[in-house]
Amino acid sequence: MYVVSLTYRVPQEIVDFHNDAHISWLQKAFDDGVFIAAGRKIPRTGGLLLSQAERDTLDASLAQDPFYTNGVADFEVVEFHAGRVAPGFENLLDTPPAQPN
Repeated sequence: MYVVSLTYRVPQEIVDFHNDAHISWLQKAFDDGVFIAAGRKIPRTGGLLLSQAERDTLDASLAQDPFYTNGVADFEVVEFHAGRVAPGFENLLDTPPAQPN
C-alpha cells in the first residue's frame, strides 16, 4: 500500500487556479481504482492520497496530476505494509487473514 503526500510549492491562489483540474484528475483516478482515500492536510499545506494500486500504475497516474505537471506540489510516495487494522478495515490488509482450522 502507498501513502502519497503532496506539499504545495506555490502560493494558495496558484493552488486554487489548478484545483478544478486536479479534482477532475482525482475523480478519474478513483474511477480507475488507483486511490482508496484522499484529503487535504490541516492546515491546508497539501494533501494525502492512499493507494493499493501497483507502483507503476500509481506513478503513471501521479504523472498526469495537474498539480504535478504544473509544479504546484512536491510528491512523496511512501510504501508500507498494512499488517494490522481495526475491525471493519480488513480490506486494507496486504495479505488476507489466516483461515481458522
